[in-house]
Amino acid sequence: MPVGEVAEKLLAFGTGMVVISGGEPLNQQKRLVPLVGELTGRGVEIEIETNGTREPDEDLIAAGVRFNVSPKLSHAGDPVGRRIVPAALHRLAGLPSSTFKFVCRGTSDLDEVAGLVGEYGIRSVWIMPEGQSSEAIGKHMDVLVSEVIDRGWNITTRLHTLVWGHKRGV
Repeated sequence: MPVGEVAEKLLAFGTGMVVISGGEPLNQQKRLVPLVGELTGRGVEIEIETNGTREPDEDLIAAGVRFNVSPKLSHAGDPVGRRIVPAALHRLAGLPSSTFKFVCRGTSDLDEVAGLVGEYGIRSVWIMPEGQSSEAIGKHMDVLVSEVIDRGWNITTRLHTLVWGHKRGV
């Protein structure tokens, strides 16, 4: 589908912000640059959700894209080299438009987050409890909330899971 057609479909929703997510959008960022330019040129704000393993294209930064960065922690089971890319995290952490969100289960996860915050100079930190059900989210929230507040970070829930459960494609 041509970029102009995609942009028109998105503009037809009449929303002031478009969030680009799914997989790793920065793997396709060269293809996203024209669409982002078209949308921002029409007054639409853009946020890209990324796992922080790719450095953002300078054209996306220049367009004013906000980045919601969610690096995977060790409990995800991926090798550190696949989930932590220092150059990408340094670049993203250095942008005032970046916010970092970490999915956590317990306080040891918070210690891992603290290490990343210190190493990469991350300023905007949000913690989201892990869980695919309201019970699991509540359990992890109870474990995390006090320490998150004590560390001066932000905490949020998994609204999408609380509303739709573990359904895909809703």
